[in-house]
Amino acid sequence: MFDVTKLKWTREPGGYDIKDNKIEIITKPYTDLWQRTYYHFRNDNAPVLQMKTSEKYFSFIVKTKFDSKHRFDQCGVVIYLDSDNWLKASAEYENDNFQHLGSVVTNHGYSDWATTAIDASIKSMWYRISRREDDFCIECSEDGMHFSQMRICHMWDAADSISFGIYACSPENSSFKAIFTHMDITECKWLAHNGQQPDKD
Repeated sequence: MFDVTKLKWTREPGGYDIKDNKIEIITKPYTDLWQRTYYHFRNDNAPVLQMKTSEKYFSFIVKTKFDSKHRFDQCGVVIYLDSDNWLKASAEYENDNFQHLGSVVTNHGYSDWATTAIDASIKSMWYRISRREDDFCIECSEDGMHFSQMRICHMWDAADSISFGIYACSPENSSFKAIFTHMDITECKWLAHNGQQPDKD
């Protein structure tokens, strides 16, 4: 069960409302998460709302709705350990024609970015992030039932307790409302690979 009372802010947004079954975030302008790679700049001021766990095998599911309308507006799931180690997945607005559905993984202060283009008219997306020790699987869905893999990744500093949750930000001079619902924590939906050793207790 997802307990909103366990959530803690790392930087607060422009505004927010937290209920048991819905969280609303209003972004501040010029907020983002990015480290070094390609662009060389470092941005570490996006608000993230997370809880901690030492559970090594679980999945976190959330539905996002967003009225993003300016370049780079984004909201989604996040595992934020510290400024140099985190991952995020979101739909990032680009223009009136398309947006980037993608994910960023940052290890030891260097970010990557994996994306695919989706239509700009899409204003809702489900995410499921699953942990298997220090490996993670990020999935997305438009209906909350059929999830597609976005990426599998490793986080070097996620061997023990981690923090996970949601985020929203506006890297340029913009602000929008992001709505998060259907938040749930379940057994790990990312099953062991065929032939892999059984999960440890």
